[in-house]
Amino acid sequence: QVQLVESGGGLVQPGGSLTLSCAASGRIFSINAMGWYRQAPGKQRELVAGITSGGSIDYADFVSGRFTISRDNAKNTVYLQMNSLKPEDTAVYYCNADLTAGLLIVARKRGTYWGQGTQVTVSS
Repeated sequence: QVQLVESGGGLVQPGGSLTLSCAASGRIFSINAMGWYRQAPGKQRELVAGITSGGSIDYADFVSGRFTISRDNAKNTVYLQMNSLKPEDTAVYYCNADLTAGLLIVARKRGTYWGQGTQVTVSS
């Protein structure tokens, strides 16, 4: 059983900052990549940022240098520091992990896992 648990969402004024955290736990053998997606009402889920186990990082164009993704491999945790937030950043933010679950060789299976989502609201 693998779980991704997010924290750090909330209400912030335009121009403010928030830091999201996502911790993966359970029978994890290895994590290949972790990332953040978001979904605003009436819109499709979209990639915000991703980071591989080797540290390669990818950002969506709309981030424009405002967000920073980082990862603590020892803690199986990924962070998203969000600065200069705009009302259009309002969405449910989801953590995503591409990982191999199962501690026994015969039980290992690679898959994609999602957190439950955390609401970020940017409003005055």
